[in-house]
Amino acid sequence: MAQVKPPVRKATAAPQPKSTEKITVNLVFDKSNYRWFIIAIAVVAFGFILMAGTTDIYSNTKIVLAPIVVLAGFAIGFYAILKKPEAK
Repeated sequence: MAQVKPPVRKATAAPQPKSTEKITVNLVFDKSNYRWFIIAIAVVAFGFILMAGTTDIYSNTKIVLAPIVVLAGFAIGFYAILKKPEAK
């Protein structure tokens, strides 16, 4: 039987050292955007809390005030999305 030699591997270049350059990452949202998101979530949750309850179904709080508070929370959320980050 003939012996089969393994394929010859060619030498590769030495790995390059990692550069010490800092890479800047530009995020879509700023810290203030996330604060507005949290405020919006809290306002919407408060609106739903106003809507909850087992007493008078036809109270002005549940029919008028609570939906306005929820819509205001959604408006704050849209503002948080559309707000441009501050230039540094």
